[in-house]
Amino acid sequence: MNKKLLVAYFSCTGTTKGVAQRLAEALGADLYAITPAHPYTTADLDWRDKNSRSTIEMKAPSSRPAIVGKVPNMSEYDIVFVGFPIWWYVAPTIINTFLESYDFSGKTIILFATSGGSGFGKTVERLKPSVSATTTLKEGKVFRGKIDAAELATWLKSIDL
Repeated sequence: MNKKLLVAYFSCTGTTKGVAQRLAEALGADLYAITPAHPYTTADLDWRDKNSRSTIEMKAPSSRPAIVGKVPNMSEYDIVFVGFPIWWYVAPTIINTFLESYDFSGKTIILFATSGGSGFGKTVERLKPSVSATTTLKEGKVFRGKIDAAELATWLKSIDL
């Protein structure tokens, strides 16, 4: 059976978007941008400001920033790659919003992220409650910005698709 693949991503600065585009192209997968209802400004992303929007959201794990749009045919996908930048050693809470917007029962979700230095931290642990018990949630890979074809190919060979 041919598995239908989707690469969904959240990106504020374009770094994760670039990785997602390369990944979708390499996999022959569909591509979907997770779009916040209220776009993030540079000030919103200032992690040094304890009053910035991203800092406030990340201090409240129950925060669920609104998103616009929906994948119209999510039920058709077998494997969904979900990408995001690492914020405070985990996925931004908008990823929980995305995961809670669909029924991923019986599907596989493979995470990928971008970060200048952090790993996945407790990302899987924080995202697991946002999907059903029958969803396979896999920690994938953290990319350090732009990726080259060799790095991507090596990672994809390590994944059991």
